[in-house]
Amino acid sequence: MHYSQPLAELDTMRHFLDLAEWSREELDDLLTLAADLKTEWKTRGANPPLLAGKVLAMIFQKPSLRTRLSFDVAMLHLGGHALYISPAEISMGVRESVSDVARVVGGYAQGIMARVFGHEDIVELAKWSPVPVINGLSDHAHPCQTMADLLTIREHFGRLEGLAVAYLGDTNNVTRSLAFGAVRFGMNLAISSPAGYDATPGFLREMQEQGLELKLTRDPLEAVRGADVVYTDTWVSMGQEKETVQRRAVFPPWQVNRALLAHAPAHAIVMHCLPAHRGDELTDEVADGPQSALFIQAENRLHAQKAILVRLLT
Repeated sequence: MHYSQPLAELDTMRHFLDLAEWSREELDDLLTLAADLKTEWKTRGANPPLLAGKVLAMIFQKPSLRTRLSFDVAMLHLGGHALYISPAEISMGVRESVSDVARVVGGYAQGIMARVFGHEDIVELAKWSPVPVINGLSDHAHPCQTMADLLTIREHFGRLEGLAVAYLGDTNNVTRSLAFGAVRFGMNLAISSPAGYDATPGFLREMQEQGLELKLTRDPLEAVRGADVVYTDTWVSMGQEKETVQRRAVFPPWQVNRALLAHAPAHAIVMHCLPAHRGDELTDEVADGPQSALFIQAENRLHAQKAILVRLLT
């Protein structure tokens, strides 16, 4: 196992806020380390205590299952400790300014993971924090999820380069991070969304600047033809509950079901960042079926984040 830090020559402290800030070589290193740590855990039942004596402070503005548990367990497996800080305990940006929270928490812990609403909060945390900050989710990006996605795809197909990914549904933070993953590793990405739920001009401009030619189509069947990966997300994200009726009236043609999957290659896998609203964006038959990679993908949050933690905190 190669645990040494290949970025040690860098003088500046690194944060993990957005895949756009990391090169293909750096991300490939993270994926390789994640795979090694996963193999080690599966075969030996343990990882070395690479983060012994380290504390990760976990700040939550949004509730979570996978983000909280995967980071907590990752620190435990690596010999460190994780501290959960609920929205009520800080009320970040209300009870205390983001800059004050960053400096106080950074004085106690060796790293900060934050799951926030506005991306500006994660950027502000990183600006003022004396320790590395990890974006556990923001309205702009979900980089930890994409690292788990890439690890899952690479495990299944043995490569990333040249694979085709079809994303169906609302173009959101998950879509954007997935697109940057595609850019970095030479994957092809097709996005199919209803009118009014398209990629923003800013998102498309970012992709053009990064050299990614997105395929945009209204037809979900066209999007999945030739796809190695069919990816979807919830129709109604946290904070959009008032739009539930409207969205459920618009999105049914984009549901990932058996009929839709019949238009994709037989080897295609189905992915979803979870939580899933079964019966909306995908059916039970697909979520629990032979092409589902949902729960491998969820487990890989643990292993991908171990690699991020090791690289940032050691």
